[in-house]
Amino acid sequence: MPDFKISQILPLLAAILCIDAAAATRPNIVILYADDMGYGDVAIQNSESKIPTPNLDQLAREGMRFTDAHSSSGVCTPSRYALLTGHFHWRKFHGIVNSFGPSVFDPAELTLPEMLQAQGYRTACIGKWHLGWNWEAIKRPDAKPNPKTGYAPDAFDWSRPIPGGPRDNGFDYYFGDDVPNFPPYTWFENDRVLIPPTEPLAITQQTAEGNWEARPGPMAAKWDFHAVMPKLTERTVQWVGEQRGKPQPFFLYVPFTSPHAPIVPSPEFVGKSKAGGYGDYVMQTDAAVGRILRALDQHGFRENTIVIFTADNGPERYAYDRIRNFQHRSSGPLRGLKRDLWEGGHRVPFMVRWPGNVPRNEVSSALMSQVDIMGTIAAVTGYALPPRQAEDSHDLLAVWKNASVPGPRHTLVHNTQPNGYALRHEHWLLVAAPTGGVSAVPAWFDQQFGYKPNSQPGELYDLAGDLAEQHNLYADNPGKVAELTALLARVRERGQVR
Repeated sequence: MPDFKISQILPLLAAILCIDAAAATRPNIVILYADDMGYGDVAIQNSESKIPTPNLDQLAREGMRFTDAHSSSGVCTPSRYALLTGHFHWRKFHGIVNSFGPSVFDPAELTLPEMLQAQGYRTACIGKWHLGWNWEAIKRPDAKPNPKTGYAPDAFDWSRPIPGGPRDNGFDYYFGDDVPNFPPYTWFENDRVLIPPTEPLAITQQTAEGNWEARPGPMAAKWDFHAVMPKLTERTVQWVGEQRGKPQPFFLYVPFTSPHAPIVPSPEFVGKSKAGGYGDYVMQTDAAVGRILRALDQHGFRENTIVIFTADNGPERYAYDRIRNFQHRSSGPLRGLKRDLWEGGHRVPFMVRWPGNVPRNEVSSALMSQVDIMGTIAAVTGYALPPRQAEDSHDLLAVWKNASVPGPRHTLVHNTQPNGYALRHEHWLLVAAPTGGVSAVPAWFDQQFGYKPNSQPGELYDLAGDLAEQHNLYADNPGKVAELTALLARVRERGQVR
């Protein structure tokens, strides 16, 4: 064994002690991530909402609510990737991970949980992953999917670990169902399934609204879609309790499966809202938020924990019928739904609570993206982001601490599909496509709310006076169109926009 001088050992011990002391004072971080929840589904920012959301309203009053916050995409996988890497998804890909699809992460990419692990955090993800796994590692060599029924249950060796998932991308612990409407329909813990899916998908239950949206494939026996959200909430509350007394701070990422289809509220929430089954499911999501917040309080974590609530994109297409049937607008004053380049496709609820640091009951109109979370958390924890990591992410800590501070972000690119981009710059929005709509818009909606067909090659809106995007200025302001078109090209070409 080599000899060490005391002068060599003391600096090492001091460094370790400093790391431990710093870790003890760093805040815990909790991200609560709703699935397909619209800007107008949170009651505190929609005075005409038919859905009570008392827990989210209280969270907003206890911290800061952002009214101009955006997901990276109008669909889920790309938004989740952007949140966890600080990279705009469109620099790499556009679509979702389909059933048994590979991981979207590259080994060289730094993720938010990996960054926090390096800062001494325990990390956990409980809920919907939907960022891919290396299924080839457990798939049998001769297995092929049936076009109608998907993979057979015996196509995979379910006894083996599945690489490429949360554990390989920075999370110490994972529990969830991967994707609520994709196979395999079973529970995962860390890198394994807990219950082998031995049956093909069979649906005997009813949804409260819309379609099942369930892809065919293997299912665990007696799989109950209604039990997913309650189980995820229960496990999250349990995990929070397990952290009590541990010296390291924690990062907890809770990507809810609700209110995404299948819309399956638990019996105690059925009929509680005035917006049908979806409204009831939003209420259940709100109640889950409340349970998690109370668990943080119960175990003494409230004062030193950052809580962020947001959603991955706008509401699903059923939201149009919800307007006629219940007079509830899930997008609130915004135009568009999930997938759309219009604001309703990606402007989402966003609120932050951090006692003693983020002021109470404040509202910020600063332009921001979920891609900025990583840069901001890096600033909070004192992490120096390496070159070419989280390059699209801005540090918004000053804005979090003072709502009147102008934000560092002035430009944002909106995208869902490869052939459709929009640029937000200050209060201007350029849709660089014949329409900002991707989801089909019913004729009655356009007629009722005064939207006219677009005859121009693109759309231009001044959101300062036209948040609903009713007045297309594309033909009236060619200079602004040219300016923003050139800016969009520059932003897309650059590898860094900070």
